[in-house]
Amino acid sequence: MLFEILHVTRYNYDDAVRESVMELWMQPRASHGQNLLNFNLEIDPPAQVFTYVDPWGNTVRHFDVPHPHKELTITAASLVETDAPAPLPDTLAMSEWDALKGEAVQAECWDYLRPHGFATATGLLAKFCAEHEVEALRALDPLTALRRLNTLLYNRLDYERGVTGADSPIDEALEGGRGVCQDYAHIMITICRGWGIPARYVSGYLATEHQNHERSDPQATHAWVEVFLPTLRWIGFDPTNDILACERHIPVAIGRDYSDVPPSRGVFKGDAESELSVGVSVRRAEASTAEPEFLRLGAPAIAAARRRASSAARLDHHHQQQQQQQAQQ
Repeated sequence: MLFEILHVTRYNYDDAVRESVMELWMQPRASHGQNLLNFNLEIDPPAQVFTYVDPWGNTVRHFDVPHPHKELTITAASLVETDAPAPLPDTLAMSEWDALKGEAVQAECWDYLRPHGFATATGLLAKFCAEHEVEALRALDPLTALRRLNTLLYNRLDYERGVTGADSPIDEALEGGRGVCQDYAHIMITICRGWGIPARYVSGYLATEHQNHERSDPQATHAWVEVFLPTLRWIGFDPTNDILACERHIPVAIGRDYSDVPPSRGVFKGDAESELSVGVSVRRAEASTAEPEFLRLGAPAIAAARRRASSAARLDHHHQQQQQQQAQQ
């Protein structure tokens, strides 16, 4: 499948700030099953953008706006081609549990086996697992257990925006019985690691199909889980929608939890209050398209696309942590 993605992030300040320094995790990954054909980043006010690769293999852009401004707009436009993943077997051998304990898996996946940040076990999680007999799933082979866990989280947690934030521990979603994609992902990651299955957080986009009752917000970024099974390597689960990751899932970054891979993170100098709005558009493109519309037509098309996305932008709790983490110097 071919997808055009537009991701517009806007910071509005009630008074001019003297400087902004930002990091961005917005470039889709080029990996097995996904080909990044084009990526264009526009900063307003203009800034020189630099690039580095973080410890998890993600491409990170960073820039500095060193002069006064009252608004900062970041427009990331991507053209991505994805392939459907290979079908999974119905089950795996029970010996897969033993293979997960092997030295090779422990060495390769060390960072994804340990608690980290939001993916940390709590008393409320232990209570949730006891009430829903989560540990009984370990009597099944690992692949079947993961499928059942994916479905259990989908059924036992309601999807509701605005009740948790990007900086919310898993207890907030567990206590209220509701949350959003990052909450589902953090809870599933924590349970998997407790089972000895390496699990990592994936941030990116989902081309939603509401006719299939998918609950993700089409105007926001998405998060899901990848787990490591020795026989299959890394495979994706989306507990928000009770599906396996497919060609409509577009990974941007992987990490131990959300704090490793926020779409944007930064600081500014000044005494202003800031407001963050985000607009995302994921659109199927024609297979014959050599370049996305925003690259074929240049800056005017980007501006028009930004206006369309910005008109739909809203305060997104999935990104509120970025606003809360801004340090006023």
